[in-house]
Amino acid sequence: MARFAFAICAALIALGGCASRAETVGTLGGAAVGSAASGGGVLGTAAGGVVGYEAGKVYDEKHK
Repeated sequence: MARFAFAICAALIALGGCASRAETVGTLGGAAVGSAASGGGVLGTAAGGVVGYEAGKVYDEKHK
């Protein structure tokens, strides 16, 4: 299970190349928090990454 969570984190990092700095930081931070909150669960990690990415997008829109 931990390997799958690691693979999702690696995929999110790879996608970060297409994102702004705020989106990347949000994605990684959200994935870390989601992983910790779910005890290393894959769904929690992925959900945290998505929520963090969206938070980064909102930040970018407000701070242009």
